[in-house]
Amino acid sequence: MQDLSPFSRQIALPEVGRAGQARLAAAHVLVVGAGGLGCPVLTYLATAGLGQITVMDPDRVELSNLHRQPLFTPRDVGAMKVEAAGVRLRSQTPGLRLTLHATALGAANAAPAIAPVDIVVDAADSFAVSYILSDACLAADKPLISASALGVAGYVGGFCGGAPSLRAVFPDLPEQAATCSDAGVLGPLVGMIGAAEAQMVLQHLLGTTPPVVGQMLSFDMGRLQVTGFRFDTAKEPEAALRFVPLGGGKDLVVDLRAATEAPQLATPRARRLSPDKVAEAGLPRDRRVILACSSGLRAWRAARRLQELGYRDLALHAVNAP
Repeated sequence: MQDLSPFSRQIALPEVGRAGQARLAAAHVLVVGAGGLGCPVLTYLATAGLGQITVMDPDRVELSNLHRQPLFTPRDVGAMKVEAAGVRLRSQTPGLRLTLHATALGAANAAPAIAPVDIVVDAADSFAVSYILSDACLAADKPLISASALGVAGYVGGFCGGAPSLRAVFPDLPEQAATCSDAGVLGPLVGMIGAAEAQMVLQHLLGTTPPVVGQMLSFDMGRLQVTGFRFDTAKEPEAALRFVPLGGGKDLVVDLRAATEAPQLATPRARRLSPDKVAEAGLPRDRRVILACSSGLRAWRAARRLQELGYRDLALHAVNAP
């Protein structure tokens, strides 16, 4: 019989009780990303008594990660994040069933990754991964908790699983995309948003009201403000540009990366074009055109321009999220 004494303070809550704790112990959660957002998510889910957690992250621990990734220490620098996180989580919660995958989530493996789980957490802080997960969760009717943090601001929301998808709230990618490495980020902000993701996961599994899916929280810690709204009636966009894996024989792959950035094309038969030349390149209209770049942002912009020219069979590929 499981020792429930570590969870006595949360079992005392009327929202939890022994029945709720049993639901947590029976749950299986997929967490994509073991970095700044993933560390608090994993810590709070594991120590809350979740039964099974699967973690996906292809990266290694870096010294510059440590101020916002408290699962790791300087001794972990160079280690795979999933392996270092697994050591810490197992020491904290010996009974946790933990499955670790040192691999990236992408369009090719999203559907099988989410199939066996009850709820998905997007802690990757990648535009491409967020939209790939949203599309897969919408198709599978699985709830998705997705978040982003940068500088001193960010958001967390509950999507799919009976609520509108991420695309319904954010139909377009931003014109410019900054990263933590170039724009910076404060560790406590990332911890707050990751903790909010964990809270939303627990409340969804416990069935609290109002429902987690359909709810957005925005954090602006520069102004010390947290706001929220519901988006239950948001409409799914038409003609959505989806991220897809490469490999279709009839597809034309257009690699938007310069040769100095990527000497090797995304596929051997890809056509290399700079983003500002795509609209005038005379691309075929009788087969699917897949626009590829490292993050997906340049591909998104180029596809939007082609849509304005009447192209309809378009897709995206982010090389960093295969």
